[in-house]
Amino acid sequence: MTAQKDQTGGIDYSRYFDRETHLWVKTMSREVVRCGFDPLGAETSGDIVAVSFEPPGTRIERGAAFGSIEAAKFVGPLLAPVSGSIIRHNHEVAAEPGLINADPQAHWMIEIEPDALDVELGELLHGEEAVREWFAAERKKFEHEGLLAT
Repeated sequence: MTAQKDQTGGIDYSRYFDRETHLWVKTMSREVVRCGFDPLGAETSGDIVAVSFEPPGTRIERGAAFGSIEAAKFVGPLLAPVSGSIIRHNHEVAAEPGLINADPQAHWMIEIEPDALDVELGELLHGEEAVREWFAAERKKFEHEGLLAT
């Protein structure tokens, strides 16, 4: 499947999106998924200056912390969009967190061996129409709240 990108927001519609955390999930195989920030999540966090991740082998549940982030507008936990075991984290992003701001779709944070992939992907947003509508509504909400330049 070829990834489709929205020309205005850089959204890759082949991915799954967690509406609460603004993290994406990309299935690499049935045994591996990657996770990273969507463009709006990265933009509303501000300049990301530090990230840390739980070590490989750590079991995480959907909604539990897999690491933490320090950014201009947000400091706090990174919450897992799916359950499973952390396989590895992106050492480039750990060393240079600003890569997430530069291109959040290209710079993943962790890889997870998922426990219940089909069930949990069903809880995430997927598909061009649904993602496009959600992203537009979120952008409008964040602009209204003053979190984005209009």
